[in-house]
Amino acid sequence: MITTPKVAAIHDLSGYGRCSLTVALPILSAMGVQCAVLPTAYLSTHTAFPNFTFLDLTEEMKKTMDHWEQLGLRFDAVYSGFLGGVEQIDIVAEFIRRFQRRGGLAVVDPVMGDNGRRYVTYTDAMCDATRGLAEKADVITPNLTEAAFLLQEDFYALPTDRAGFAELARRLSGGGARSVVLTGARDGENTIGAAVYDRERDCVEFTLTDCIPGEYHGTGDVFASVLTGALLQGKSLVEASALAARFVRDCAARTYPQQTPPQEGVDFEPLLYTIAADKL
Repeated sequence: MITTPKVAAIHDLSGYGRCSLTVALPILSAMGVQCAVLPTAYLSTHTAFPNFTFLDLTEEMKKTMDHWEQLGLRFDAVYSGFLGGVEQIDIVAEFIRRFQRRGGLAVVDPVMGDNGRRYVTYTDAMCDATRGLAEKADVITPNLTEAAFLLQEDFYALPTDRAGFAELARRLSGGGARSVVLTGARDGENTIGAAVYDRERDCVEFTLTDCIPGEYHGTGDVFASVLTGALLQGKSLVEASALAARFVRDCAARTYPQQTPPQEGVDFEPLLYTIAADKL
């Protein structure tokens, strides 16, 4: 019998709105991966809703890590997302060092912003620290806004064509030090997906789908969670990215006719069976 892979998901927990742990946990579980959670913060809703509450869990993260160390826990993958402060970013770097199994995978989703703007909780210092965390990753999954922050460039000056996206992905790899899945890449107005730089093969490929109308909060979390699960199931980086892109597309196609408010995210739950472990 094949051992079930274990991933430590380090994200916030939003009480309402599909994102972060409320996305990562069900997706990874459906894909046959044991998901241990290390919450970074509790929010009443995610940050796209007004007047959200925010409970910083930094001290609890430290205590949890010490307990897990006592238990001798190690993980096949460490997967980080939204972080609540500079200290938490440093904690994730320490977590990778202490808990990643030899030969394991570190996936960093450098959650900083979207549509050319930073999220309201992110500061200049946090963006600087996120650049350092990305350097410790095996795979990073920035969107175009986050790519601009990582490269310290103007979002509105980024390229918008296939060749430009490929060059961005290569530059984000730090000279081939890490693989990059750059989301939001396009080839014309009617496609969207990712530019994928695989450090093992030193090449860029595109995993694109047709573009569904509407923009929904949390699709980056859906994408990165499917990608991580597929990598732990042994898929190549391009195969994992293609599966993630298709799943996000299918979820958006299901959500759009319902006229769901964008803050609520995509209606992914009824489609989990399509990425279940026995379907991969």
